[in-house]
Amino acid sequence: MQFKNSSHLILIFILIIILPQSLFAMHIMEGFLPVYWSITWFIVIIPFLLIGLMQIRKKVNENSKVKILLGVAGAFMFVLSALKLPSVTGSCSHPTGAGLGAILFGPFVMTVLGSIVLIFQALLLAHGGITTLGANTFSMAVIGPFVAILIYKIFDFFKAPRWLSVFLCAFLGDLATYTMTASQLALAFPSANGGISTSLIKFLSIFSFTQIPLAISEGILTVLIFNFILKHNKEELKILNLLKD
Repeated sequence: MQFKNSSHLILIFILIIILPQSLFAMHIMEGFLPVYWSITWFIVIIPFLLIGLMQIRKKVNENSKVKILLGVAGAFMFVLSALKLPSVTGSCSHPTGAGLGAILFGPFVMTVLGSIVLIFQALLLAHGGITTLGANTFSMAVIGPFVAILIYKIFDFFKAPRWLSVFLCAFLGDLATYTMTASQLALAFPSANGGISTSLIKFLSIFSFTQIPLAISEGILTVLIFNFILKHNKEELKILNLLKD
C-alpha cells in the first residue's frame, strides 16, 4: 500500500493529539505482581508469541503490501492504549485497540504486536512494566484479540451488518481484557475474607465504572477506522481475504 495522499498520516496524527497523555501505569504496573505470577504469565504467552511470529513471517512473505496494515494495527493499539484513567490500585482503565488488528490479521499476530506496544510503553512512557509484561500481554494481546475475533466471526457468520460485527468485536474484546486483568489481580491478591471470588467481584465492579464507557467509545472508533481502511485499502483487504473480488 502506498500513501497516495496525506490523509492516512493526518488521521493517525489527529488521534495522537486528541488522546490525552498521563503518567498512570498502564495495566498492571511495574513490580506490582508477586514474582511467581510474573514468571507464570511470561511462560503462558510464549506459544502465542511463537505462533504469531510465524504467521507474520508467512503473511509478509506471501505479500509485502500487508506490512503497512501491520503498522497501522500496531499504531492503533499503541495510541488507544495510551488513553488511561486510574482505576484499581496498581492498574488503570484504557481502550486496548486489539479488535481492529484481530479482524485484519487474527489473534496470534496481535499477541506479537501487543507485546511490542507494551514494551515500548514500559520503556519509553513508564506505562506498565517489564516484570508485568507477561500478565499485561496475556490480558490485552491474547485474551482480548481472541474474544474479539470470535465475536466478529460469529456475527459475520450470521450475516450481521459489518459495522455491528466490528463494534461488538472491539467492545467485547476490550471488556474481556479487563475481565482477565481483574482475574489476574484476584489470583495474585485473594481477599482475606472470601478468597479469589470476592477479590474478582471487587476488581470487576471497580473496573466497570470506567471501562464500559471506554469500551463503547473504542467500539465506535474501531468502526470508523475500519470503514476508512475499507475505503482506501481494498487491495490489501483482498490479500487478507477480508474482501471478495
